[in-house]
Amino acid sequence: MLTVDKLNAGYGSFQALFDVSLSVGAGEAIAVIGPNGAGKTTLLRAISRLIDARSGELTMEGRRYNDLPAHQVVSLGIAQVPEGRRLFPRLSVEDNLKMGAFTPAARAGYRDRLDFVYSLFPKMKQRRTQLAGTMSGGEQQMCAIGRALMSRPKLLLLDEPSLGLAPLIVKQIFEVIRELNRSEGLTVFLVEQNAFHALKLAHRGYVMVNGNITMSGTGAELLKREEVRAAYLEGGRH
Repeated sequence: MLTVDKLNAGYGSFQALFDVSLSVGAGEAIAVIGPNGAGKTTLLRAISRLIDARSGELTMEGRRYNDLPAHQVVSLGIAQVPEGRRLFPRLSVEDNLKMGAFTPAARAGYRDRLDFVYSLFPKMKQRRTQLAGTMSGGEQQMCAIGRALMSRPKLLLLDEPSLGLAPLIVKQIFEVIRELNRSEGLTVFLVEQNAFHALKLAHRGYVMVNGNITMSGTGAELLKREEVRAAYLEGGRH
């Protein structure tokens, strides 16, 4: 579905990604793990066209889209849940969800999709008139995921969905992501410092360090790798 081939990207004179290549197949759940500052968010920003690739190829379902404006990427079937949620705090929960359904195709099925999001996150239905900025971090993350789902994406990009959340909420969020992948067939591409949850969810994973892919394998394989366990699972960085 998605192919990233020898991607180089950065900000100004700073290069954050070095010849990054990876693939995401339809129906897969893919995780990219690595320490803070590894380039994971930059990778998602490049895939979403929020920053330009300096070189390399971005392909979605066989279509090269390196030159596509960021606001049109959603029309390819790609939706991103950004780090920090990025909700509109002074708008209601339901108005935030509406923001995710701005494409003509999404507007046509708006009510059915809203019901689907509310079935995933019953709390969002309870709080639909509440200002998004007054909710807890976990509830805001649910709203951000719901907003991305409103566009009926083929590929859901998630940037650090566990960041700043209590362990019980993290578990709930990952259960929903797993359900979307397994039951709905939604393709998931996740970048995450919480290696345990990410690799338990993922069919395949990549380890990124200093802007380079240093390791890859199935989620189960990476969980067993001594280097991964030492760095991310046994009291190291999470």
